[in-house]
Amino acid sequence: EDAALGAGAREVFLVEEPMAAAIGARMPIQESTGNLIVDIGGGTTQIAVISLSGVVVSKSIHTAGDVLNKNIIQYIRENFNLLIGDITAERVKIKLAAIYPAEKPVELAVAGRDLLNGLPKEITITDAEVRDAIMRSIKNIVTNIKSTIEQTPPELVADIYRRGIVLSGGGALLKGIDELVKKETRVPVIIIDDPLTTVVRGTGLILEDLEGLQDILIPSAR
Repeated sequence: EDAALGAGAREVFLVEEPMAAAIGARMPIQESTGNLIVDIGGGTTQIAVISLSGVVVSKSIHTAGDVLNKNIIQYIRENFNLLIGDITAERVKIKLAAIYPAEKPVELAVAGRDLLNGLPKEITITDAEVRDAIMRSIKNIVTNIKSTIEQTPPELVADIYRRGIVLSGGGALLKGIDELVKKETRVPVIIIDDPLTTVVRGTGLILEDLEGLQDILIPSAR
């Protein structure tokens, strides 16, 4: 808000992030049906049930992509006495992170600083080890999705069961995350096309139709 006003904007409106994600996913947010969006970003995971242009139930948790990177960094530190950075952890996550085992084990060479002598060192880490590193955080995300559904009015739960849960954000690209959420919630799961840009696309669609989407905007307090 401050940045927009500082840049010379005459009027500023705010929109809740899960609402922007739902619009970017082309969900019918203005209808009376229930829509469940789960946006797994870098800093937060946003979980929201949306109906009639409003957020009915929502949760925002800090378990998201950045935490998964920290899980990997900590695992490698504790098990290999190796210190790696965020960029390396992100590469490990993209290459190896998966909810379920692959048909053949997958490995990746990872270099960092040996904590015992301070010298460069390279180790090999497997997809199974990365899974061990991140699963507690993944289960926390799933638990919060289930909790959100449990707090949702029954008539909207019926809509969600019929329409499915929509996953967006970079975390939606984690292999098998859709299968796990479906298994734990017993609700169909859809991963939106190009999930990394869902919120940005939604913001763009709002700007194109400010009048039609006026009811989802939050006026600036300034």
